[in-house]
Amino acid sequence: MLETDSNYSKWFRKGYDEFLVNSKKSGWAQQLTGIEVEVFLGTWCGDSQNWVPKFVKTWDQLGLDRKNLRFTALYDNIEGESKYKQGPNREEKNKNIHRVPTFIFYKNGQEISRIVESPVNDLETDLAQIATGIPSKPNYRGASYMISLFNQKNITEIKASERDYFYTVYRLLKGNASELNTLGYVLLDAGRVDEALLLFDLNARYFRFDPNVYDSYGEALAKVGQTGKAIEMYERVLLLDRSNRTAAEQLARLRNK
Repeated sequence: MLETDSNYSKWFRKGYDEFLVNSKKSGWAQQLTGIEVEVFLGTWCGDSQNWVPKFVKTWDQLGLDRKNLRFTALYDNIEGESKYKQGPNREEKNKNIHRVPTFIFYKNGQEISRIVESPVNDLETDLAQIATGIPSKPNYRGASYMISLFNQKNITEIKASERDYFYTVYRLLKGNASELNTLGYVLLDAGRVDEALLLFDLNARYFRFDPNVYDSYGEALAKVGQTGKAIEMYERVLLLDRSNRTAAEQLARLRNK
Protein backbone atom coordinates (compact mmCIF):
# COMPACT_ATOMS: atom_id res chain seq x y z
CA MET A 1 0.00 0.00 0.00
CA LEU A 2 2.78 2.45 0.84
CA GLU A 3 4.26 1.89 -2.61
CA THR A 4 1.00 2.11 -4.54
CA ASP A 5 -1.28 4.50 -2.68
CA SER A 6 -0.85 8.00 -4.12
CA ASN A 7 -1.11 9.50 -0.62
CA TYR A 8 2.07 7.77 0.50
CA SER A 9 3.95 6.47 -2.53
CA LYS A 10 5.79 9.71 -3.25
CA TRP A 11 7.67 9.81 0.06
CA PHE A 12 8.02 6.03 0.24
CA ARG A 13 9.52 5.68 -3.25
CA LYS A 14 11.80 8.67 -2.76
CA GLY A 15 13.12 7.33 0.54
CA TYR A 16 13.48 3.81 -0.84
CA ASP A 17 15.25 4.81 -4.07
CA GLU A 18 17.65 7.30 -2.49
CA PHE A 19 18.81 5.12 0.40
CA LEU A 20 22.09 3.30 -0.17
CA VAL A 21 22.54 -0.02 1.59
CA ASN A 22 26.23 -0.69 2.26
CA SER A 23 26.12 -4.42 1.63
CA LYS A 24 23.52 -6.26 -0.45
CA LYS A 25 24.23 -9.56 1.28
CA SER A 26 25.71 -10.23 4.70
CA GLY A 27 26.55 -13.48 6.46
CA TRP A 28 24.43 -12.60 9.44
CA ALA A 29 21.34 -11.88 7.32
CA GLN A 30 20.42 -15.57 7.04
CA GLN A 31 19.85 -15.56 10.80
CA LEU A 32 16.94 -13.18 10.19
CA THR A 33 15.24 -15.72 7.93
CA GLY A 34 11.97 -16.62 9.60
CA ILE A 35 12.10 -13.55 11.86
CA GLU A 36 8.85 -11.61 11.66
CA VAL A 37 8.71 -7.85 12.08
CA GLU A 38 5.70 -5.83 13.11
CA VAL A 39 6.04 -2.23 11.94
CA PHE A 40 3.97 0.47 13.61
CA LEU A 41 4.16 3.77 11.76
CA GLY A 42 2.46 7.10 11.28
CA THR A 43 2.01 8.11 7.65
CA TRP A 44 1.85 11.67 9.07
CA CYS A 45 5.16 11.26 10.91
CA GLY A 46 8.47 12.51 9.53
CA ASP A 47 10.45 9.78 11.29
CA SER A 48 8.21 7.11 9.77
CA GLN A 49 8.56 8.65 6.34
CA ASN A 50 12.32 8.62 6.83
CA TRP A 51 12.97 5.19 8.36
CA VAL A 52 10.27 2.88 7.02
CA PRO A 53 11.40 3.09 3.36
CA LYS A 54 15.02 2.65 4.45
CA PHE A 55 14.13 -0.37 6.55
CA VAL A 56 12.17 -2.02 3.72
CA LYS A 57 15.00 -1.44 1.23
CA THR A 58 17.57 -2.89 3.63
CA TRP A 59 15.31 -5.90 4.22
CA ASP A 60 14.95 -6.39 0.46
CA GLN A 61 18.64 -6.13 -0.29
CA LEU A 62 19.51 -8.57 2.47
CA GLY A 63 17.41 -11.07 0.56
CA LEU A 64 14.73 -11.37 3.23
CA ASP A 65 11.07 -12.09 2.62
CA ARG A 66 8.68 -9.15 2.68
CA LYS A 67 5.92 -11.53 3.71
CA ASN A 68 7.50 -11.48 7.17
CA LEU A 69 6.81 -7.75 7.50
CA ARG A 70 3.47 -6.61 8.90
CA PHE A 71 2.55 -2.91 8.82
CA THR A 72 0.06 -1.00 10.97
CA ALA A 73 -0.58 2.72 10.50
CA LEU A 74 -1.51 4.58 13.69
CA TYR A 75 -3.63 7.69 14.14
CA ASP A 76 -2.19 11.13 14.72
CA ASN A 77 -3.44 13.36 17.53
CA ILE A 78 -6.95 14.12 16.22
CA GLU A 79 -8.79 16.91 18.01
CA GLY A 80 -11.91 15.67 19.72
CA GLU A 81 -10.93 12.01 19.45
CA SER A 82 -8.87 9.83 21.78
CA LYS A 83 -6.94 7.82 19.22
CA TYR A 84 -3.37 9.11 19.48
CA LYS A 85 -0.98 6.42 18.23
CA GLN A 86 -3.73 3.81 18.15
CA GLY A 87 -4.45 1.45 15.28
CA PRO A 88 -7.83 1.19 13.53
CA ASN A 89 -8.52 -2.04 15.42
CA ARG A 90 -6.29 -1.28 18.44
CA GLU A 91 -3.49 -3.38 16.98
CA GLU A 92 -1.02 -1.49 19.17
CA LYS A 93 -2.76 -2.51 22.42
CA ASN A 94 -0.41 -4.16 24.92
CA LYS A 95 2.52 -3.61 22.52
CA ASN A 96 3.95 -0.64 24.48
CA ILE A 97 4.02 1.65 21.44
CA HIS A 98 4.85 5.26 22.26
CA ARG A 99 6.99 6.37 19.31
CA VAL A 100 6.70 5.79 15.59
CA PRO A 101 8.03 4.06 13.74
CA THR A 102 8.50 1.08 16.03
CA PHE A 103 9.84 -2.16 14.58
CA ILE A 104 9.17 -5.23 16.76
CA PHE A 105 11.11 -8.39 15.92
CA TYR A 106 9.63 -11.81 16.71
CA LYS A 107 11.17 -15.26 16.71
CA ASN A 108 8.76 -18.18 17.11
CA GLY A 109 6.11 -15.70 18.20
CA GLN A 110 8.24 -14.14 20.97
CA GLU A 111 9.59 -10.60 20.87
CA ILE A 112 13.38 -10.61 20.71
CA SER A 113 14.10 -6.93 20.06
CA ARG A 114 12.76 -3.65 18.78
CA ILE A 115 13.93 -0.49 17.07
CA VAL A 116 12.12 2.59 18.40
CA GLU A 117 11.82 5.60 16.10
CA SER A 118 15.36 5.29 14.69
CA PRO A 119 18.35 2.95 14.90
CA VAL A 120 20.65 3.28 17.89
CA ASN A 121 23.70 2.90 15.62
CA ASP A 122 22.84 2.59 11.94
CA LEU A 123 20.20 0.37 10.38
CA GLU A 124 22.51 -2.42 9.24
CA THR A 125 24.42 -2.50 12.52
CA ASP A 126 21.20 -2.68 14.54
CA LEU A 127 19.89 -5.49 12.31
CA ALA A 128 23.19 -7.37 12.56
CA GLN A 129 23.08 -7.11 16.35
CA ILE A 130 19.51 -8.43 16.39
CA ALA A 131 20.46 -11.28 14.07
CA THR A 132 23.38 -12.32 16.26
CA GLY A 133 21.43 -12.08 19.50
CA ILE A 134 23.08 -8.98 20.97
CA PRO A 135 20.64 -6.14 20.20
CA SER A 136 21.19 -2.60 21.39
CA LYS A 137 18.77 -1.21 23.92
CA PRO A 138 16.27 0.89 21.94
CA ASN A 139 15.91 4.65 22.12
CA TYR A 140 13.79 6.37 24.79
CA ARG A 141 15.04 4.35 27.70
CA GLY A 142 13.31 6.56 30.27
CA ALA A 143 9.92 5.93 28.71
CA SER A 144 10.73 2.23 28.34
CA TYR A 145 11.66 2.06 32.02
CA MET A 146 8.33 3.58 33.03
CA ILE A 147 6.39 1.25 30.72
CA SER A 148 8.14 -1.71 32.34
CA LEU A 149 7.31 -0.32 35.77
CA PHE A 150 3.64 0.06 34.83
CA ASN A 151 3.61 -3.53 33.61
CA GLN A 152 5.02 -4.80 36.91
CA LYS A 153 3.22 -2.72 39.54
CA ASN A 154 -0.08 -0.95 40.06
CA ILE A 155 -0.21 2.83 40.40
CA THR A 156 -0.43 2.76 44.21
CA GLU A 157 2.70 0.63 44.48
CA ILE A 158 4.56 2.86 42.04
CA LYS A 159 3.69 6.05 43.89
CA ALA A 160 4.77 4.44 47.17
CA SER A 161 8.17 3.47 45.75
CA GLU A 162 9.10 6.75 44.05
CA ARG A 163 12.54 6.92 45.67
CA ASP A 164 13.42 3.67 43.89
CA TYR A 165 12.99 5.07 40.39
CA PHE A 166 12.83 8.88 40.49
CA TYR A 167 16.52 9.59 39.81
CA THR A 168 17.00 6.51 37.64
CA VAL A 169 14.39 7.77 35.18
CA TYR A 170 15.81 11.30 35.28
CA ARG A 171 19.24 10.03 34.25
CA LEU A 172 17.76 7.94 31.45
CA LEU A 173 15.89 10.94 30.03
CA LYS A 174 19.18 12.77 29.40
CA GLY A 175 17.48 16.16 29.40
CA ASN A 176 14.73 15.19 26.94
CA ALA A 177 11.47 16.67 28.24
CA SER A 178 9.41 15.32 25.33
CA GLU A 179 10.02 11.66 26.17
CA LEU A 180 7.60 11.29 29.09
CA ASN A 181 5.29 13.93 27.61
CA THR A 182 4.67 11.84 24.51
CA LEU A 183 4.15 8.66 26.52
CA GLY A 184 1.76 10.57 28.77
CA TYR A 185 -0.43 11.59 25.85
CA VAL A 186 -0.43 8.05 24.46
CA LEU A 187 -1.55 6.59 27.80
CA LEU A 188 -4.11 9.34 28.32
CA ASP A 189 -5.82 8.57 25.02
CA ALA A 190 -5.64 4.85 25.83
CA GLY A 191 -7.66 5.50 28.99
CA ARG A 192 -4.76 4.88 31.36
CA VAL A 193 -5.38 8.16 33.16
CA ASP A 194 -3.58 7.59 36.47
CA GLU A 195 -0.41 6.44 34.74
CA ALA A 196 -0.52 9.37 32.32
CA LEU A 197 -0.95 11.91 35.12
CA LEU A 198 1.95 10.36 37.02
CA LEU A 199 4.17 10.86 33.97
CA PHE A 200 3.11 14.49 33.50
CA ASP A 201 3.72 15.12 37.19
CA LEU A 202 7.19 13.57 37.04
CA ASN A 203 8.05 15.60 33.97
CA ALA A 204 6.95 18.83 35.65
CA ARG A 205 9.32 18.08 38.51
CA TYR A 206 12.20 17.03 36.27
CA PHE A 207 11.94 20.08 34.01
CA ARG A 208 10.73 22.81 36.35
CA PHE A 209 11.61 25.69 34.03
CA ASP A 210 10.07 24.32 30.85
CA PRO A 211 6.64 25.90 30.28
CA ASN A 212 5.64 23.17 27.83
CA VAL A 213 5.63 20.44 30.49
CA TYR A 214 3.18 22.47 32.60
CA ASP A 215 1.09 23.18 29.52
CA SER A 216 0.84 19.44 28.78
CA TYR A 217 0.08 18.62 32.40
CA GLY A 218 -2.62 21.30 32.46
CA GLU A 219 -4.15 19.98 29.25
CA ALA A 220 -4.28 16.45 30.67
CA LEU A 221 -5.78 17.59 33.98
CA ALA A 222 -8.44 19.64 32.20
CA LYS A 223 -9.31 16.69 29.99
CA VAL A 224 -10.05 14.47 32.99
CA GLY A 225 -11.97 17.16 34.87
CA GLN A 226 -9.37 18.22 37.44
CA THR A 227 -10.02 21.90 36.79
CA GLY A 228 -8.36 23.36 39.89
CA LYS A 229 -5.04 21.64 39.28
CA ALA A 230 -5.25 22.43 35.56
CA ILE A 231 -5.59 26.13 36.39
CA GLU A 232 -2.52 25.89 38.60
CA MET A 233 -0.49 24.37 35.76
CA TYR A 234 -1.52 27.01 33.25
CA GLU A 235 -0.65 29.73 35.76
CA ARG A 236 2.83 28.22 35.96
CA VAL A 237 3.10 28.29 32.19
CA LEU A 238 2.40 32.01 32.18
CA LEU A 239 4.88 32.66 34.98
CA LEU A 240 7.56 31.21 32.72
CA ASP A 241 6.21 32.45 29.41
CA ARG A 242 3.90 35.47 29.59
CA SER A 243 3.49 35.52 25.81
CA ASN A 244 1.91 32.05 25.68
CA ARG A 245 -1.51 32.89 24.21
CA THR A 246 -2.73 29.31 24.17
CA ALA A 247 -2.13 28.94 27.91
CA ALA A 248 -3.80 32.30 28.59
CA GLU A 249 -6.86 31.26 26.57
CA GLN A 250 -7.09 27.91 28.31
CA LEU A 251 -6.71 29.55 31.70
CA ALA A 252 -9.50 32.02 30.96
CA ARG A 253 -11.75 29.22 29.72
CA LEU A 254 -11.16 27.12 32.85
CA ARG A 255 -11.71 30.05 35.20
CA ASN A 256 -15.04 30.82 33.52
CA LYS A 257 -16.33 27.26 33.87
